[in-house]
Amino acid sequence: MGFFSSILSFFGFGIGISIGVVIGYYLFIYFQPTDVKDPKIRPLVELDSNTLDQMLPEIPNWVKNPDFDRIDWLNKFIEHMWPYLDKAICKMAKEIAKPIIAENTAKYKIDSVEFETLTLGSLPPTFQGMKVYITDEKELIMEPSVKWAGNPNITVVVKAYGLKATAQVIDLQVFALPRITLKPLVPSFPCFAKIVVSLMDKPHVDFGLKLLGADLMAIPGLYRVVQEIIKTQVARMYLWPKVLEVPIMDLSKAMKKPVGILHVKVVQAFKLKKKDFMGKSDPYVKLKLTEDGMPSKKTTVKRNNLNPEWNEDFKLIVKDPESQALELIVYDWEQVGKHDKIGMNVIPLKDLTPEETKSLTLDLLKNMDSNDPTNEKMRGQLVVETIYRPFKEGDTDEDMSDDSATVDKAPEGTPAGGGLLVVIVHEAQDLEGKHHTNPFVRLLFKGEEKKTKHIKKNRDPRWEEEFQFMCEEPPIHDKLHVEVISRPSSIGIHSKENLGYLDISLGDVVNNRRINEKYNLIDSKNGRIQIEIQWQTS
Repeated sequence: MGFFSSILSFFGFGIGISIGVVIGYYLFIYFQPTDVKDPKIRPLVELDSNTLDQMLPEIPNWVKNPDFDRIDWLNKFIEHMWPYLDKAICKMAKEIAKPIIAENTAKYKIDSVEFETLTLGSLPPTFQGMKVYITDEKELIMEPSVKWAGNPNITVVVKAYGLKATAQVIDLQVFALPRITLKPLVPSFPCFAKIVVSLMDKPHVDFGLKLLGADLMAIPGLYRVVQEIIKTQVARMYLWPKVLEVPIMDLSKAMKKPVGILHVKVVQAFKLKKKDFMGKSDPYVKLKLTEDGMPSKKTTVKRNNLNPEWNEDFKLIVKDPESQALELIVYDWEQVGKHDKIGMNVIPLKDLTPEETKSLTLDLLKNMDSNDPTNEKMRGQLVVETIYRPFKEGDTDEDMSDDSATVDKAPEGTPAGGGLLVVIVHEAQDLEGKHHTNPFVRLLFKGEEKKTKHIKKNRDPRWEEEFQFMCEEPPIHDKLHVEVISRPSSIGIHSKENLGYLDISLGDVVNNRRINEKYNLIDSKNGRIQIEIQWQTS
C-alpha cells in the first residue's frame, strides 16, 4: 500500500507542475498589467534642462558648440599610450625640475628636495572636442577642450635643518581650454618653428594635498583661498593675450632667411665647344644658387663666338652658405627649338672666404657625375669672379627672432633710398578654364617678368614661390600686375587661356611694410588668389 501511494504522489507532483507552467505561460502572454504605460519618445529639444542633466550629466563641447570637432580617435590613442606617456612625462618633469630645485635649495639653505614617488596615475586626460582656426598666415591654431580627473601620486620629501617633511598631491582635476598655435609653418621637419600656448579661460584646478599625513584641503576656508590663488597666478602668466612660447627649432635655419649676398662677375669663356652646324656657337651663361626657388639669372648672348667676353655682374641672395652652391651653365642660344647645353660647373659656397674676392677658371663638364667618362672631353673654360658678403651681426637678428609676419631688412647692396620688393605667391582657389586648367602665375613689375611653375589639372593650386624685385626708389605710385594663365597639357588645337588677372597698388605695401591678402581675380567667375607682398628697406 505504501508503494502505490509513493507512485501516485510522484505522478501527481509531475502533473501539477506541468499544469502550473502551462497556466502561468498563458497568463503571461495573454494578460498585461494595467499599470504599465507605453514609453514616450520625444526629441531632445523638447526636454527640459533637468531631464537633460539626468540623461547627460556632462555634455561635451562638440555637442554644445558646432565649431568644435569630435576627436575620439585622439582619446583612444592617448588611452593606449598613457602608460608610456606617464613614464616619459614624469622623467621629463624630473629633468626640468632638477636644476630649479638645485638653485632654490642653495638659496633657501635646504638640504635636499626629492621625489619619493612621481606618477600621473592610470587615468589619462580626455579631449572633449577641438576647434581649429584657418588663417592666411603660416600658422595652425587649435583650441582643445581638456579635462583630466586623474589619480596621480606625487610625493615630495623635503629635508632641512635635520627635519623631514613629506607633501603628497592626490586626486588632481584640471579643466582647461588652451589655445595652441604652431607657427611659423616651415618646410623642415617637424614643420613648425615654435609652439605658442595661452589659456582662453581661467582653468579649474582641484587637488588633494597631504602634509605630514593630514589633508590640508579639508581645513575650512583654505580650499577656496588656494583655488583663487592658483587661478589668479595662472591667469596672470598665461591667460590670453599673454602666451608661453616653446621654441622647437632655430627660426633662421627653418625659414632659410637671407644671411648674405654673393656677388658674381661672369668675365669670359675660352675654347667653347662648337654647337652650330653653320657657324660657331651663340653662348650665354645661366647662373643660380642650388636649394633656392628663385629663377636663374642670365648673361647676354654673344653671337658666333667661341671665346666670348661678358664682364657682367650679378647679385644672388644666400640663405645657407654651408649647403648651397653656385651653379653655372653655358648654353648655345637657338632661335628655334631647345637651347643646347655646352657645359657646366658648380662652386660650393663653403669654399669661399667671406669678404674676399676670388677669381676662378672652371673647366666645363657635361654633368657633375665624377664617374662619367664623357666629362673628360674638353668643352671649354669659364672665368668668373666671386665675393661672398655675409650680413653684419645685428643686421637681421631682430627679424630672425620674430615670426612669419615680420619683414626683413633689404640685403646689403640695395640702392640707397630704395628697397627690395618681395612677392610670395601662395595659392589660388576656384580657377576654371574653358578647355584646360593647368595654371601658373605671371608677375609683371616695371617691365620685369617672373613666373611660377605650372601645376597640371588643378583648380586649387598651391605654389608657395617667392620672387624679388630690386627698386631704386619706393614704388608708392606703381602697381604689380598679376596674371593667372593656364597652359595646355600638350601641343594641340587649344592655346593658353587667361584664368584671371588683377593689378595691386603698392602704396599700402610701402606704408605698412607688408600685406597678405586674398584677391578676387578679374575676368574669372569665382577665382581668388592669395599673394603676400613685403617692402624691405636697407
